[in-house]
Amino acid sequence: MRHIVAQPFLLKADADGKVRKHIPDCLLVTDDGPVVVDVKPRHRLGKPEVAFTFAWTREAVTSRGWQYEVWSEPDPHVLENVRFLAGYRHAWLFDPGLLATLRAADLDGRPLGDAFRLLPKCPRPLVKSAVLHLLWSEYVTTALDRPLSAGHVLRRAA
Repeated sequence: MRHIVAQPFLLKADADGKVRKHIPDCLLVTDDGPVVVDVKPRHRLGKPEVAFTFAWTREAVTSRGWQYEVWSEPDPHVLENVRFLAGYRHAWLFDPGLLATLRAADLDGRPLGDAFRLLPKCPRPLVKSAVLHLLWSEYVTTALDRPLSAGHVLRRAA
C-alpha cells in the first residue's frame, strides 16, 4: 500500500435512468492499482438503497479497471478473539528460551489444549501464555470465527 485517501472524490454515474452521486469512503493506492473502498455496518448492507448504491458504484469503479471493496466490522467472534490475543502481543514478556522450545516443537495439527500441556515440567500458565503469544504473532494460526477453546487446531503459518 502506498497511499490512503479518505473520501477521495465525488463519483457521478447514470444508474436506473438518473444521475447518481456518491463519495466513496477511501481510495487505496496500491502497487496493483487503485482500490475504492466503502465502509458500512453489516446490518445496513441489506438495505435496498445501500445495495443499489454499492452496485452502481462497483460497476462504475470496475469499468475503469479499478478494484472495489465493501468493508464492514469483523465477525464478533473474530473481534473478541483478536482482543483476547492482544493481551499476549508483547514478546518481551515471554521467556525467549520457552518460546524457542515451543517453536522447535511440532505444533502443526495439535489442538490448543494439547499445546498448553506440551511441556509438563514448565508451569502451565507460562506455557499457555507463550502458546497464545505464538498465536498472536502468527507463528501458528487457528480459526478465529468461534470462541477459542482447547479443541482449536493449530496450524503452522505459511
